[in-house]
Amino acid sequence: MDPEHARELLAQERQRIEQAIATLENQGPLESDERRDSPDIDSEDLYQDEFDAGRLEDLRSDLTALERAEARLADGSYGLSIESGEPIPDARLEAIPTAERTIEEQERFERS
Repeated sequence: MDPEHARELLAQERQRIEQAIATLENQGPLESDERRDSPDIDSEDLYQDEFDAGRLEDLRSDLTALERAEARLADGSYGLSIESGEPIPDARLEAIPTAERTIEEQERFERS
């Protein structure tokens, strides 16, 4: 993949992740005292707070993966599997700019 195109993809991914993190952090918990409307919705708010906390954790993990991808781009190894050194198909990088492995390698990695 062309390094300039890879930079654009990673920049778009960074913007998406950082915007989602900011949105979740700015809305605050629904279960807080100042946001409670009715005892009937407490369990729904608690569920949403837990869901948002999980989503925030996932986004922070995505941001870490993005930083690793940016480092690989800087050192010239972007687009190569961190496992085998084999090229990662451009179509996979278009779909998942932070991909670190080929599809087959990722499937094996997730099974283990």
